[in-house]
Amino acid sequence: MGSTRARIAIDAMGGDHAPAEIVAGALRAREELDVEVLLVGDPQQIETSMKQHNAPSQVEVVPAEGTIEMHEEPLSGLKRKPKASINVAMELVKRGRADGVVSAGHSGAAMAAALLRLGRLKGIDRPAIGAVLPTLIASKPVLILDVGANVDCRPKFLEQFAMMGTIYSHSVLGIEEPKVGLLNIGEESSKGNDLAVRTHQMLHDNPRIPFIGNAEGRDVLSGNFDVVVCDGFVGNVLLKFAEAVGEVALHILREELPQGLHGRVGTALLKPNLRRIKQRMDHAEHGGGLLLGVAGICIISHGSSQAPSIFNAIRLAKEAVDHNVLDQIQSHYQKTEAIAPDGE
Repeated sequence: MGSTRARIAIDAMGGDHAPAEIVAGALRAREELDVEVLLVGDPQQIETSMKQHNAPSQVEVVPAEGTIEMHEEPLSGLKRKPKASINVAMELVKRGRADGVVSAGHSGAAMAAALLRLGRLKGIDRPAIGAVLPTLIASKPVLILDVGANVDCRPKFLEQFAMMGTIYSHSVLGIEEPKVGLLNIGEESSKGNDLAVRTHQMLHDNPRIPFIGNAEGRDVLSGNFDVVVCDGFVGNVLLKFAEAVGEVALHILREELPQGLHGRVGTALLKPNLRRIKQRMDHAEHGGGLLLGVAGICIISHGSSQAPSIFNAIRLAKEAVDHNVLDQIQSHYQKTEAIAPDGE
C-alpha cells in the first residue's frame, strides 16, 4: 500500500456516541499512535465533528450511507443497506485500502460483514471474539475467547480458539509461552458437560497448544492463565459481569474516599494511584474485542464506546497489524494441513 503505517478504517457512524466520540478517538489515535485513519460514514456529520477538534484537512473521509441499527437482524440489514458504514469499511480492507476495521456499532452486523466481505482464514471453522481483561498480576492480562461470536460450539471450534489465542497472546501480548485454560466448573478432566469433557481431551492431545487444564470462574482473573477458552454464550456473560464488577468497584472507591478538606488533600495525593487503578479495571481502557479467524483485522468495540475506548480499539488493531497476527494464524494451519494425512 506504499506506506509502513497501519491504515485503519473507522466505522464513524457505529455506536451510541457516533460520530462525535468516534471521530475524537480516531483523531487522537492518528496523532499519538502514528496510524492513518479512514473515517467511514456520513461526510457532513463527520466533517462537523472534525471541525470541533481542528482536524487536519488530510484526514480521509470515505462516504457511506446509513448504519445497521441495533434492532435490525444483521444479515438482512447488511443486504438492505449495501452502502452502510460497516459494509464500506470492510470493503476497504478487502480491496487493500485499509489494514483493519474498528466498529462500535451492531456487533452482529460487524461480524457478519467481516465474514461476507473478508471470509474466514483457511482452516478456521468459526471466528471468535477475543477480549483482554486485567488480572491480579500487574501487566499480565488474560485473553478470553470466545466472548460472543458463537453461542453454540463444537470441541473443534474451541480447539481452534485456543490455537488462535495462543498465537495472539504470544505475538501481541508478549507472553513467551502462554498458559491456556478451558473454562469449566472444576479442575478435573471429567468435570463439566459433554462439550467441556471432549474439548479438554482435544486440548490435552494437541502438542501445539500449551494447555495446562481447566480454569474455574475464580481462576479467570488470577493471572495463572494467559488464555481462557469458552463458548460465546458463557464468554459473553463472563465479559459483561467482569465489566460490571469493575464499574461497581470504581464507584465504591469514589464513594468511600474521605470527604471535606482533608479528604480533598488525600485524594489529590492518591490521584496517580487512582488513575492506575482505573486503567487496570475500566473496560474502556481495553478498547474492545479482536475478531480472530477472519481474513482481516477487525476490532468490535462496546456500543457505549467514547473517545478513549475508540483510541484503545485502534491501538489494538495497530498491534495486530504490526505483529502480523493473520499471517501467523494462517501459517499455522497451512503447516498443519501439510503434515496431516489425507482425509484428516
